[in-house]
Amino acid sequence: MQIKTIILITALIISPLTALAGGDHGHSHGEPAITQSDAVEFAKNQVTRLVENGKIEKSWKPAIVESSEQRTYGHKTEWAVAFKNSKASDPAKSVLYIFLSAKGKFLAANFTGK
Repeated sequence: MQIKTIILITALIISPLTALAGGDHGHSHGEPAITQSDAVEFAKNQVTRLVENGKIEKSWKPAIVESSEQRTYGHKTEWAVAFKNSKASDPAKSVLYIFLSAKGKFLAANFTGK
């Protein structure tokens, strides 16, 4: 009977302590957000990948970064990196946007920026 009592008392003492610990410890177990310079480099790699996979014209490979900015959609922050290609065959598609998550994961690419 004494062992059961000791286990019960121990459980009652520890239980409130674990509740106080909570779920938010002030640190993250995920990857940190990338910097603007990282976003530009990651986006350049995506442009190269899209050229190599035949998704966009080869003239995009030396494209120049026109802008890079963080945008917020709902509760999520993304990087939008715009590339300018003066040699694009379609002038309406002379700016390519690469979208990355805040942590650098490729999300999308398009010519509208939306």
